[in-house]
Amino acid sequence: MTGRRDYGDGSLEERSPNRWRLRWRVGSNRYNKAFNGSKRAAQTELRRLLKSADDGQHVGPDRTTLTAWVDQWLALLQRRQTEASSDRPAKPTNSPSAKRKRGLVNAKTLERYAELLRLHVTPTLGGRRLQQITAPEIDALYVKLEAKLSSSTVHAVHVVLGSCLNAAVRKGLLIGNPVQKAEAPATGDHGAAGQVLDQDELARLLDGFRGRALYPIVVAAAFTGARRGELLALRWIDFDAANKTITIRRSLEETKAHGLRFKEPKGERGIRTIAIDDNLVALLCAERDNHRRILAGVGQHEAVDLSLVKLPSGALVFPSAAISRIDFTRPRHPEAVTKNFVTRATKLGFAGLRFHDIRGTHETMLLDAGVPVHVVAARCGHDPAVLLHVYAKRTRKADTSAAAVIGAMSNAVLGGAE
Repeated sequence: MTGRRDYGDGSLEERSPNRWRLRWRVGSNRYNKAFNGSKRAAQTELRRLLKSADDGQHVGPDRTTLTAWVDQWLALLQRRQTEASSDRPAKPTNSPSAKRKRGLVNAKTLERYAELLRLHVTPTLGGRRLQQITAPEIDALYVKLEAKLSSSTVHAVHVVLGSCLNAAVRKGLLIGNPVQKAEAPATGDHGAAGQVLDQDELARLLDGFRGRALYPIVVAAAFTGARRGELLALRWIDFDAANKTITIRRSLEETKAHGLRFKEPKGERGIRTIAIDDNLVALLCAERDNHRRILAGVGQHEAVDLSLVKLPSGALVFPSAAISRIDFTRPRHPEAVTKNFVTRATKLGFAGLRFHDIRGTHETMLLDAGVPVHVVAARCGHDPAVLLHVYAKRTRKADTSAAAVIGAMSNAVLGGAE
């Protein structure tokens, strides 16, 4: 296949030994490609290119590198996020499920995508053209990363890189995604169980925080199962003392691009109303009265009708603890809460305990007590299947409880058989 042609059937031009120029046409577009190898191999490649055109799956040679595409993809996600969060009337399509269908991610997730790709992928494969990247190269990347990163992080790289290259396929830059042909790394320990406290341990922990600024936050976490960000975004309008409930409507997050800001709770189940007990109601009422006294400038023992003191619109239940500037609408810094919690918990003998473990303790205690999993999941804004998966790692009582039930059945069925 040499000589002058219209490229409809393709042609080969030998440039030097085992170096060829492949030429072909798809519709009105003409393409050419350098190829190294034998003549037979060059002919095979040309036939593949022509067949892809016949099958409607042809992707022309593109010089876009992985680094360039990563930048384009992240910019696209950023643009969608900005458009979704612009000041426009809310529509039904703003639900979490609809956002996922439109390819939307929140700011924190987008930062994580950029970190995974730019720190762990592009330093190795970034200079390669998209169409040159192969599954063995991706396998080699995973092996390299597994030597220095946790298995869960490597798996996260795999998932994000796969999504990134799937988008390149949709844009017509690739025929297929090489990540799908690579060996998927181990998933790691997603949904790590963390530490779970029993009732006595939880009582000792809470008693150790009594009298400290974090005390009401830790108590609220222990008896609602709410996430840190949800508690720090809780406003007094979300607290209903008469009906003994709090409603989770938003969460607090910090990103490099936007700093501290409020967002929708995590997942479709995030917006929810939680029933609370009399003790927590009393604690929150006392906290609200304390805020009113601070705002009114009256002491703890001065007689005053606090119901006449109106807190500002948007006042937070757990606002910033900054002494120099009292602003009840200013949120606490989430990392400061975590740092102070860990420091105090360690001094109390709970080394390694995370703030998030208080949520896990709440869930585990309810499930151990026999509360149905769907009730606990709804209360905590969880997927029931995920909750059961994590609970299986946490619980200390499941196996002994099962043995006790089997023992009772055995006595009832077999005890009188002798």
